[in-house]
Amino acid sequence: MKVINRKFFAYLDDMQIITILLPYDYFGGKSSYFFIRKMTEKEQLSLTIKNRIPLEDRVKYICQIEGRLVIGEQYWVFDENGEKTDLQIGAVIRTDAFDTEFFYDGTLGCFYHSDQTLFKLWAPTATKVKLKLFPAGSSKAEIVYPMTRKEKGVWRITVNGDLEYYNYSFLVCVNLEWREAVDPYALSVSPNGEYAAVIDLNKTKVTKPPLPLFKQPTDAIIYETHIRDLTIHSNSGITNKGKYLGASELNTVAIDGTPTGLSYVKELGITHIEFLPFNDFDGIDERRDTNDYNWGYNPLHFNAPDGSFSSDPSNPYARVKELKAMIQAFHIQGIRVIMDVVYNHVYIRECSSFENIVPGYYFRHDAYGMPSNGTGVGNDFASERLMGRKFIIDSVMYWLKEYKIDGFRFDLMGILDVETMNEIRKAIDFIDPAILIIGEGWDMDTPIPADKKACIRNQERLPRIAHFNDRFRDTVKGSTFQLADKGYAFGNEHYYETAKQVLAGSVGLEKKDKGLFHSPVQSVNYVESHDNHTLWDKLAVCSASLSKETRQKQHRLATAMVLLSQGIPFLHSGQEFFRTKKGDGNSYCSSDEINQLDWDRKSFYKANVAYFRELIRIRKSHGAFRLSNQQLIRKHMFFLPVEKPVIGFLLNDVAEYGDWGKIIVFFNPACSKIMVKLPDGQWQVLADEHTANMKPIRTLEKNTLELPPICSYVLVCK
Repeated sequence: MKVINRKFFAYLDDMQIITILLPYDYFGGKSSYFFIRKMTEKEQLSLTIKNRIPLEDRVKYICQIEGRLVIGEQYWVFDENGEKTDLQIGAVIRTDAFDTEFFYDGTLGCFYHSDQTLFKLWAPTATKVKLKLFPAGSSKAEIVYPMTRKEKGVWRITVNGDLEYYNYSFLVCVNLEWREAVDPYALSVSPNGEYAAVIDLNKTKVTKPPLPLFKQPTDAIIYETHIRDLTIHSNSGITNKGKYLGASELNTVAIDGTPTGLSYVKELGITHIEFLPFNDFDGIDERRDTNDYNWGYNPLHFNAPDGSFSSDPSNPYARVKELKAMIQAFHIQGIRVIMDVVYNHVYIRECSSFENIVPGYYFRHDAYGMPSNGTGVGNDFASERLMGRKFIIDSVMYWLKEYKIDGFRFDLMGILDVETMNEIRKAIDFIDPAILIIGEGWDMDTPIPADKKACIRNQERLPRIAHFNDRFRDTVKGSTFQLADKGYAFGNEHYYETAKQVLAGSVGLEKKDKGLFHSPVQSVNYVESHDNHTLWDKLAVCSASLSKETRQKQHRLATAMVLLSQGIPFLHSGQEFFRTKKGDGNSYCSSDEINQLDWDRKSFYKANVAYFRELIRIRKSHGAFRLSNQQLIRKHMFFLPVEKPVIGFLLNDVAEYGDWGKIIVFFNPACSKIMVKLPDGQWQVLADEHTANMKPIRTLEKNTLELPPICSYVLVCK
């Protein structure tokens, strides 16, 4: 990058405000007047000095200009000393006036036809933009075309000829500096995302098969996994390990002949599989065969599939076709696919396409003008800015329409703003209201008003958008961040009352004040995910003094609470067979040995897998476990008077939702037996401490039941 020597500095900080900085070693930082001139014209305009502020090493002049400058034109600022400096784009790009003037509601990106291709880029602060184009693998044969500026700061060019398989990038001149950037709207990319690739999407089309009826979010049972985790184990029976194609393989088996991969997930009975990010990310060198691992939260290009999961990263079609084939394979088995999306940040702000194309616009800055860091990774995407919001919505809708995605999990959703999330919900509903939106609604330290953040505290303003319920998580198992802390399922009675509330969808059942959520469709109930320690690894610390058998019972109890609560249950893949990462609490780039699903372990703990397979069937068989609003929960769900620490609840008068008119669920986290009294009726057992089944296991002869230590029970009555 060319270094520009400036004796003093001038910035456009508002549509009519120019900030000029004169160092003290430059004429003492003094100038009694300034004027401005467009680079291509001789006419000059005077600047009115409104304020003069001495700083530590320079003097700041706040100047006003009558009329409006044309953003995208090059201007020079002159002082009384006869020197000049270029007018740089400053904080003006973060003003509402700029947003309004340059918002563009049209299409952007690359539009291929066999005889010509159109390229469009939004770069309103650029004075010049060029298209760099070359055949794949032949960068020395590159051709550079000047682009033409059109309305709203959109640059475009149509290049004649068949450009299929060509690579391209944009060269953008802002503040006299030329920067190279990959198209933010790139549909496919070269290895490691170095260039965008021109492809014909018509060659990748797939048809979405009919899927099972899905009426409401609480009908979902989400199963989170990573493409590599699911397929890489040596005994997975999968041929294309670590690849989209591997996740698509059917009828794969472990060494004991039981299903693995897609076939296993189908047999388990979940409704939605959630994959960790599969858009293009940094962290794995796609140019070589490597065992490197990464979760995928280093986003580079948001609309292009990642090449590390592809059979051929150098072929821009392979990643697209193979990902579509993977999604279709799950659809054929009746399983919906949720995409983990990371719109809250980019991998490295300074290197991102957004920053290189419109410097300073797409990211939030604090009161001192420095990039904010609520995400903890160096940058916060400014979703509230109109073109930032447009990009996110465009991207979501692209994945929805082109790849037939069935849901979106928003990483660090609390960084994003309420209006953007609601606009996404609105756009998705126009296509398919059954599409799930879930996200991490943590209250992040990012510089937008508290009432604008898409976080749990603002859930009433985010209808039909679900949040990961950290209150459920930490109530059931204890603090995620304090391994020694025990939750209700591990015998801590201090969580007793809160446990009752989270079982009821966190809507405030039997409480005078409102609950955490307005509706159970907003609560994603979980005790384990890819983040932090697995439940089994936490138990190895907080229940270290207990036997392995006892820890397994605690693990089973906690997982059963997820599946039998009101709300949306979420399971981490392998949770059903006591998944361990060998104590690694942040395995984002750990080895396959740490992150892989151990299919031998699945076979070893097949009884536990069978238990949860049946518990899933029980949940799916009766709508009383899946009530869609708080009014229905208040009508049908009642807590029973039982001895602590047992929690028992009755789902009453629920024959309209399934085969049973009454359902009782008991949870006993105590290490001792506890006797409970049953309401009148002929009660039958669907699940006890050993077995679960949709059909009754046995009928109870008495109106009392002795609950074994550390167990969950499901009873039903006509």
